[in-house]
Amino acid sequence: MARWGDDEDWDDDPEEDFPDEEQDDTAPCPYCGRAIHDDAVRCPYCENYLSREDEPYRKPWWMIVGVIAGLYAIYRGLFLGF
Repeated sequence: MARWGDDEDWDDDPEEDFPDEEQDDTAPCPYCGRAIHDDAVRCPYCENYLSREDEPYRKPWWMIVGVIAGLYAIYRGLFLGF
């Protein structure tokens, strides 16, 4: 039984612990070119999404402006009597 300080059973080779695991699971980012994991959704360096499917949906600006203008028109019509 090995004890703390016994150097004969010590294993310093980290690759030997996981022989089936592939060491290079990276690919270049299409935007900044830095190495990122193959299964990454977003680049941790430039923070761009790697595909359109993973990118969050953003409402068009004209829809937001239209809702604000409509609410303003209702406010003026109901409360100010114009």
